[in-house]
Amino acid sequence: MSSSPAASRRAAAIARHLAGIPAAKFASLLEPFSCLGYVPPESNEQPPAFALGDLRRLLDGHDLGVRDWMFRVMEQSTLFCSRHGGPGPAGRVFASPDFNKDKEGQREATMRRIGYLARRGVFRGWLTDTEGDAEAELRRIALLDCIGVYDHSLAIKIGVHFFLWGSAIKFLGTKRHHDKWLSDTENYVIKGCFSMTELGHGSNVRGIETVATYDIKTREFVIYTPCESAQKYWIGGAANHATHTIVFAQLHINGRNEGVHAFVAQIRDEHENVMPNIQIADCGHKIGLNGVDNGRIWFNNIRVPRENLLNLVADVLPDGQYVSTIDDPDQRFAAFLSPLTLGRVNIAVNAVYISKVGVAIAVRYALSRRAFSVTPDGPEMLLLDYPSHQRRLLPLLAKACLMSSAGNFMKRMYVKRTPELNKSIHIYSSALKATLTWQNMTTLQECREACGGQGLKTENRIGIFKAEFDVQSTFEGDNNVLMQQVSKALYAEFLTAKRKNQPFKGLGLEHLNGPCPVIPDYLTSGTLRSSSFQMDLLCLRERDLLKRFTTEVSNYLAQGESREKALMLSYQLAEDLARAFTERTILQIFLEDEKNIPTGSLKDILGLLRSLYVMVCIDESASFLRYGCLSRENVAAARKEVMTLCSELRPHALAIVSSFGIPDAFLSPLAFDWIEANARSSGNE
Repeated sequence: MSSSPAASRRAAAIARHLAGIPAAKFASLLEPFSCLGYVPPESNEQPPAFALGDLRRLLDGHDLGVRDWMFRVMEQSTLFCSRHGGPGPAGRVFASPDFNKDKEGQREATMRRIGYLARRGVFRGWLTDTEGDAEAELRRIALLDCIGVYDHSLAIKIGVHFFLWGSAIKFLGTKRHHDKWLSDTENYVIKGCFSMTELGHGSNVRGIETVATYDIKTREFVIYTPCESAQKYWIGGAANHATHTIVFAQLHINGRNEGVHAFVAQIRDEHENVMPNIQIADCGHKIGLNGVDNGRIWFNNIRVPRENLLNLVADVLPDGQYVSTIDDPDQRFAAFLSPLTLGRVNIAVNAVYISKVGVAIAVRYALSRRAFSVTPDGPEMLLLDYPSHQRRLLPLLAKACLMSSAGNFMKRMYVKRTPELNKSIHIYSSALKATLTWQNMTTLQECREACGGQGLKTENRIGIFKAEFDVQSTFEGDNNVLMQQVSKALYAEFLTAKRKNQPFKGLGLEHLNGPCPVIPDYLTSGTLRSSSFQMDLLCLRERDLLKRFTTEVSNYLAQGESREKALMLSYQLAEDLARAFTERTILQIFLEDEKNIPTGSLKDILGLLRSLYVMVCIDESASFLRYGCLSRENVAAARKEVMTLCSELRPHALAIVSSFGIPDAFLSPLAFDWIEANARSSGNE
């Protein structure tokens, strides 16, 4: 059969093409290409320019040995290490929960892990340590930091039991409560939960509807749920395991409402049966955190002894007389909320550690994964050698480092708390909890995308982290509400200082006592990297926004609006002010840490991290330009400096993430030989 004209033309074109190729090159075209192979980042990167341990001590801040021990305790148990694979006869072990289990399976796995940790002595002294020194408290927080790196559900389940239920008993109760419940709590004889949030009230705790009425005849409190919106909601531990709970309820005595108080109630017996007149329901499957059994609770006139009122702050005498050591109702209410402060501290610090895990995985992957080449026959480039990829990941690296210092500052302040520091602790913990958890979600999203499709795999952790840690933005205080509280507190500080004609003191506001900083018209690279310029700029923005905010609120007051309405209407400036306060605080804390590092390569690296943090703050916030703190030209100069700083930080990226102190097992297969991890022989599904 004769070929068609079109086929003849194609054959002739191919023949002419092949005729023009030298024989040697023609032969090479027929040879198979060599397959990609994994090259560990350590093989390509320069040796660290600084001692990794020195940076780790700065970032972890305390209890490095305790952290290493905690990680080893988890690595040693198959309850924690669910995946074996990779090269070598023994393979590489990764510690990660099995998220393929249904919620009941995840919950039971969480309880088995808690039992293992209890047997290993992890919780010894957490509530019964009578010394109560700051170092012991920091040690407990360090242990929880490590547990949180492994699994958010496990950390939350432990945190609710010890730091909400346990802390409420310890810090809101008195000796009779300590003797009755602390030891059994520490040993998990009883399992506690914390019933504050209701279906109808979350952030507005004052408005909760559960009622506790004192019965003088029986000397008992009668606790009841008057309506569906009063059901206790999202109560961690309630659905399956908790035997006792702290109930926050409106205290009624002789028809008078004394406000929100805390009571101890038993919700299950020793056989795990729900107690009479209590109804418990499951909150159901969630987008993440399914290892925690969140539940709903209704109280149908349950009776608890008078002694079950946590009475450090206020008490009800047998005859129904209400007494309190704090006369001011607002201060009394604030004292009842004190257990939440440690929760916010733990959440904020945990968010930074998860950001570190995400950045470490993404950076290591970017130092071993190649894509495209800049020349026709050249090798493919490492992802992290692309300036655009550097801009995606290295600012996140800088923020994680600076926010580590902020977390350590917050922990140290909390463990050394005094009544005089309570207000500052509340403001700092609110600002940093909101900012660090928001940044964690931003970090995880960017790292997930930077890892491409591999970032979607649960075993590579980053993708599942997004679902697991999304809740941090709203629990223990909605982030937007917390930041509004920060601005309100700054407003109150401003009014107090002006009314008393006294200088500002505390919260880092002393800069308001001096002259207004002056920013040069033209900013060079050297000026942009100057720590004094950076502090001047962030202080200038905060000063300007505080003045604008107070002026706007005053204008609304002059128009006849109430104080609360005036603050509410000024929310745009309030948001910008809270952000300015927090970013200045983070920079100021890091500068204090940086000052303690001797001159040398590590100090130089810290300077790069700090400068990148500030330049990115400028680049990502319209407030500097919006309020005239910087000119358009200077904002453009800062944006350009980001690129330069990223390129200078690039050679140190591996060393920095290696300084995080997170063992290999707690990263993911993607951080190591991701080709072998996906090989047919790996059995990975």
